[in-house]
Amino acid sequence: MEIIAGTIDSFSADVLFDMARYRHEVFVEKLGWKLHTRGRLELDEFDRKDTVYLIARNPDGEIVGTSRLLPTHRPYLLASVFPQLLGDTPAPCSPDIWELSRFAAGDGTRLGMGGDPHGWSLALDMLSAAMRTVAKEGGRRLISASPLGIERILRRTGLSAHRAAPPVRVDGQLLFACLIDVDKNWCPHRNHHADGTGRVARRPAGEGAAAIHSVQEPES
Repeated sequence: MEIIAGTIDSFSADVLFDMARYRHEVFVEKLGWKLHTRGRLELDEFDRKDTVYLIARNPDGEIVGTSRLLPTHRPYLLASVFPQLLGDTPAPCSPDIWELSRFAAGDGTRLGMGGDPHGWSLALDMLSAAMRTVAKEGGRRLISASPLGIERILRRTGLSAHRAAPPVRVDGQLLFACLIDVDKNWCPHRNHHADGTGRVARRPAGEGAAAIHSVQEPES
């Protein structure tokens, strides 16, 4: 299993197509989200050249997880689409705070929801990768529109997470703006990963698959 971080220019057209197809399968087909789609591809206005993606792939090269990272001093989903989740709190607008969105792992598991054990373990690995990726860019916090159950679960993992405002019911589900303090040394307990290396690869823009470099988990 590998997790690759990069922008649109970092990936081939085939990988970007597979990512958009995977997102449609998870968010539209399985979770029933009402999203604007292009055929069976899920992309929106926040999929830009400066967007940072995390893409998880299995040994066969199939995409099994995705997430999207955006610095909040540029347009981002939470402030634009779900401002009600922020209540009276001003929308974050800082290179220190990054939004985590379009987060999925395995067969559709999202943090805060039930699902297959492999997807859950992968979700925690991807969250760890997101924090390390953001930390490299100078980020100190993540913010995400999250289901209410995420709060308790994240605290059990040892992360510092709290609400930006009280939860709000959106399309029948209680959601809240979740703030997570970035800890680049955080390593989730892996009950389902045999190797437990937590490798993250960073692909430089314009370079192919052969240029992927694995980065070992930082030592605590």
